[in-house]
Amino acid sequence: MRCLTLLGLFLTAAPLAAQTTPSESQAAASITAVDVARRIGIIADDSMMGRDTPSRGLDLTAQYVANQFRRFGLKSSFQRYPITRRRLEPGHSRVIFSAAGRQDTASFATAARFGGGVVPEKPVRGSAVLVAGPLTAESAGEVNVRDKIALFVPPAKANPENFQQVLRVLFLGGPKALVILGDADSATFAASVPKRYPERTVIGTAASQPVILQLQSGAVKNALAAAGVDLAAMRQAASPVSRELPALKVGVEMSDTITSSLTAPNTVGILEGSDPQLKNEYVVFSAHMDHIGVTPGQADSINNGADDDASGTTGVIELAEAFSRPGARPKRSLIFLTVSGEEKGLWGSDYFASHPPVPIKQIVANINIDMIGRNWADTIVAIGKEHSDLGATLERVNKAHPELRMTAIDDRWPEERFYFRSDHYNFARKGVPILFFFNGVHEDYHGVADSPEKINSEKEARILKLLYFLGQEVANAPKRPEWKPESYKEIVE
Repeated sequence: MRCLTLLGLFLTAAPLAAQTTPSESQAAASITAVDVARRIGIIADDSMMGRDTPSRGLDLTAQYVANQFRRFGLKSSFQRYPITRRRLEPGHSRVIFSAAGRQDTASFATAARFGGGVVPEKPVRGSAVLVAGPLTAESAGEVNVRDKIALFVPPAKANPENFQQVLRVLFLGGPKALVILGDADSATFAASVPKRYPERTVIGTAASQPVILQLQSGAVKNALAAAGVDLAAMRQAASPVSRELPALKVGVEMSDTITSSLTAPNTVGILEGSDPQLKNEYVVFSAHMDHIGVTPGQADSINNGADDDASGTTGVIELAEAFSRPGARPKRSLIFLTVSGEEKGLWGSDYFASHPPVPIKQIVANINIDMIGRNWADTIVAIGKEHSDLGATLERVNKAHPELRMTAIDDRWPEERFYFRSDHYNFARKGVPILFFFNGVHEDYHGVADSPEKINSEKEARILKLLYFLGQEVANAPKRPEWKPESYKEIVE
């Protein structure tokens, strides 16, 4: 019997990356620098006109991706999401407070202001819950505001950072509306109310989100008093306050005008898993296929976006081809996703995460690719490693494939908050563990010089092979990836 040292026992107990099969190795070999360069050349060609959202060039790119998915035998589809331009009509919008026979109305022309969230298409009515005092994010999280009208009275001396954290927690608590009762006098508040609201862009129909309103509290003070609310005392409260107001009823009526309506595409390819049970779970590979379009007034006005993010879009296509090879299909199903609207505010991924083709709880991981064709030849940043055990899985896979000459390192720029700036974030906030692969920005970022000839396609091919082996490990593992508890609490809504 072989004798094991303590160190040997420790190493034996550690999980190892799965042995690569000949079929998997052959599939990985299908990812080549030549193919990477060719596909980036197509996606970042001048004919695509910078792939703005929405645009003809973007639609052509989406069709190209779909054609590739179908060629590999994937179940391919488009997911088109609505993009509407809307303007709030303050003269036809109001908030009504009523209690014990008293009714007050706050008009959006003088005493109410739209603060964010989603403008409700139908009147919102419900019972109220009062929240006040020196709240923290933790204490706000203990208040049950779900399906109620949450009335938030800020303390007289509010810390701005804490104020925003409390509002976020209340918003995520699922109220019908979140109403902030400010203490500005009527003239000051009225001067801050837009006479004509600017147009805003609305993606999809996110009607489940609450509307956020700011009210001049003096406009509704009589109804509040009739419901037993002393606003002055609430602003000076020494400890957190939360109480139901059964006598008070609140109604929100808002009128919106649609000034334009368009759509934009996401392209989806699905490869069914080989295991009868695990095929009902999914790993998503994603990248954004849009860029920033054209910058007029320059000799070269087309922003080709070769690195940002034709490199990632090409990566998703290459991975789809590799996984579709004989013997490479893993136990779990795979979704290959190219989204649009990332440059406008993560539009397409937000819509996909809210309208997935499979239940979001069955998506076990998202591997997102955004800019992997430039900078270091032997290094790629993997953002999000610290938030789930995907980080440890990546470390194992990386060590098992030294032939790739590619090292995945931690986030080098935490102050830039890249974790919150690409499409993976919309998966993370829905509870899906993520890894985000990114080579950092460069002097050509969001400029006309981000062109195909500057891409290091050989380097990108090695990164994609690493992601292929990572995908095999995640999609074949007995257990789905798990969040670190503290990260789940911080990130997941």
